[in-house]
Amino acid sequence: MKVADRVQQIPPSGIRKFFEMIVGMDDVISLGVGEPDFVTPWSIREACIYSLEKGYTSYTSNWGLRELRDEISLQIDSDYGIYYNPEDQVLVTTGVSEAIDLCSRAIVNPGDEVIVVEPCYVSYNSCVVLAGGKPVPVSTNISNDFKVTPEQIKEKITKKTKAVIFNYPNNPTGATMKKKELEEIADVIVEYDLIAISDEVYDRLTYEGRHTCFASLNGMQDRTILLNGFSKSYAMTGWRIGYALGDPEIIGAMLKIHQYTMLCAPITAQMAAIDALKNGKDNVTEMVHEYDRRRRLIVKGLNDLGLDCFEPRGAFYAFPSIKNTGMTSKEFAEELLKEQKVAVVPGDVFGESGAGFVRCAYAVSRNEIKEALERIRAFLK
Repeated sequence: MKVADRVQQIPPSGIRKFFEMIVGMDDVISLGVGEPDFVTPWSIREACIYSLEKGYTSYTSNWGLRELRDEISLQIDSDYGIYYNPEDQVLVTTGVSEAIDLCSRAIVNPGDEVIVVEPCYVSYNSCVVLAGGKPVPVSTNISNDFKVTPEQIKEKITKKTKAVIFNYPNNPTGATMKKKELEEIADVIVEYDLIAISDEVYDRLTYEGRHTCFASLNGMQDRTILLNGFSKSYAMTGWRIGYALGDPEIIGAMLKIHQYTMLCAPITAQMAAIDALKNGKDNVTEMVHEYDRRRRLIVKGLNDLGLDCFEPRGAFYAFPSIKNTGMTSKEFAEELLKEQKVAVVPGDVFGESGAGFVRCAYAVSRNEIKEALERIRAFLK
């Protein structure tokens, strides 16, 4: 039997590879997977338990529960001053990863090009390929704080360019962009009549300044597919709840695919998400404060070890350079795991511009970060 060419084109997830490698290993400190060490707040879990006790175990509308869509619309309007009609502009998905797949398939025709700002989450390029499109990477670098510039995007635009996908706060670098910088990108989107796919799942995990929602910029709401979810901010990774917001025509196209491939997100998880939006703000604030303490600890520690580390201003990742070790990113990650049982992710799985870096998630306790730093010190000797 022969596997489809498109599937053969894409690599296995570099993140999940290291996750699988540590399964069954003892005494491993994992800085690899972006998995909050916090347990989902109790009120959210309680809402799920109560929904089960009440017998809510059915399908929901393909769109998602109306109450959840109402709450999502209210929050986005409250936070960023943009209104999405819950009736036809809000789609609840099984995590943001599904939303990335849906929007890729909804807008990409065979041969269309999608500009992908790198380093980036591993799903972006593969989802474009699976949709029949061609991902066109734009590499950011540490000299510009891993921010993309309008000039970089313009250089990659051709007659086949359909969209630009980006993620700020960024996974894996922790980079953020200021409003003025995003407005310059918005000008390019308008000039070349492109679609913006803005993955803002880390919007609440911003440590310096205020997050700017791309869709809130002048003229961008109708041109942007806005993706977000509950996994990171509310420590709900295993619940698999995300959402997409945008133009009714595009969201409607995404719904069609969702109907045939996923039907709906789990009802109990949707009910938990409702509680998260209504009652979870204080929990998010507490978690963000703790992440900030960890951020400062790990960045200082890595720099003290001689691994130059860009200061992340969002998400929960540090992205130190390991170029002075003489090892590739893969060699560094594999040898560190083998010798000291510390798991990190090679930077080049996030794109070529990640070569010479590794991603370290500080979604673990401060004691574990301190121990990991000591083990890395021993490894570097």
